[in-house]
Amino acid sequence: MSETAEQSTEAKVEAAERAALSLAKSSDEDRSSAIHAIADAIAAHHDEILAANERDVEQAEELLAAGEYTQALVDRLELSPSKLESIEEMVRSVAEQDDPLGETQTARKLDDYLELYRCSVPIGVVGTIFESRPDALVQIAALCLRSGNAVILKGGSEASHSNRVLFDLIEEATQGGSAGADSASDASASVPDGWAQLIEARADVDTVLEMDDSIDLVMPRGSSEFVEYIQQNTHIPVLGHTEGVCHVYVDDEADLSMATEIALDAKVQYPAVCNAVETVLVHEDVADSFLPEMVERYRDADVEVRGDETVRSIVEASGVDADVIAATEEDWATEYGDLIVSIRVVDSIETAVDHVTTYGSKHTDSIVTEEAANARYFMRSLDSASVFHNASTRFADGYRYGLGAEVGISTGKIHARGPVGLEGLTTYQYYLEGDGQIVGTYAGADAKPFLHEDFDDEWRPGHRSTE
Repeated sequence: MSETAEQSTEAKVEAAERAALSLAKSSDEDRSSAIHAIADAIAAHHDEILAANERDVEQAEELLAAGEYTQALVDRLELSPSKLESIEEMVRSVAEQDDPLGETQTARKLDDYLELYRCSVPIGVVGTIFESRPDALVQIAALCLRSGNAVILKGGSEASHSNRVLFDLIEEATQGGSAGADSASDASASVPDGWAQLIEARADVDTVLEMDDSIDLVMPRGSSEFVEYIQQNTHIPVLGHTEGVCHVYVDDEADLSMATEIALDAKVQYPAVCNAVETVLVHEDVADSFLPEMVERYRDADVEVRGDETVRSIVEASGVDADVIAATEEDWATEYGDLIVSIRVVDSIETAVDHVTTYGSKHTDSIVTEEAANARYFMRSLDSASVFHNASTRFADGYRYGLGAEVGISTGKIHARGPVGLEGLTTYQYYLEGDGQIVGTYAGADAKPFLHEDFDDEWRPGHRSTE
């Protein structure tokens, strides 16, 4: 066990806070190189990672057999050689993203030789608490490093062995910097030690939540109840990643072959994740044509179907050899995270929108239709972070959006929404470049007026424009 694992939670947070100040000054090249070093370390230690993961999976399967874990949790937990290769690719894609720091967002001339710039900077210290997926630890660490943030990582106990070996590899791959570096040359030598910290005890979470003077943002990934607990027990701003009760609505103007493939992919391609579809809504005018084949395709993919009375009667009358379980009110609001889907027949697009609004989680919802007006109505009527037209809900992902990766999918509206990538991990500062000006010049009876003219220029210390 590394030396940092033996530190108190308070000491780890304090180390991260010191590192954050230095990391904010680090160069784009050093941060990118450190992230490539993380990918190299993962590539070189597959056997070690898989051995640790196997211990976690064995313990999880025992608890699954005892009825304490779900199959979805075990599926999210398990790593494989191909999944490790995907993780490496994801990490390298983060390194190749444009530098999110130092970007001049606005430039405004207040007066000659008095210029105001708004520039992107890191948030600071980010605390993350996430579920069983060990790849989440790597994604979050890579994104925080690329965006210049120090990070406190707390994974679930079910992935403790996997998280420990992955964290140790990340720590070793990025060691060598100085958290206390002050000079420009020292700050760019490498990323500072202590930028990433791992906490493992459940009690440590409460300690982190109390450190609002040191931690700038908390990002929990889990159930709505879990995120609500975090929000109610800290003064730190919370960016929550909650459950995904996602929908596919098959409109009366849908291409039914397309709708079948989309609804199948959205459920079967990877059912254990938050962007998998949980409820399929079908317009009554196409239900007789759509449902028999759809239910048959779900049956062949070992998907348990739960339907309303209309769905059950249509499937029974069609002669399809598949059981449709009677759906309950609870089904409409459930994130299964498994090979289970609920289906409801609706009488209009308005009813479909009302259903999504009532039972959805504002994550990702999709309409399948060839009618542009219907697509527009559906997409503009919903308050979900992502709304799709003729596409699987599984596209709601930071990597697929071209963000490199994601620290989570925010279903709130402030400060980031949807898949949260590098931009969501930055804020901004104002830099004012002057030449001895004082406020008194611009106040009083003979006040000099401000120019307030926007111009196109990048901030550079000591640089002033007179144009």
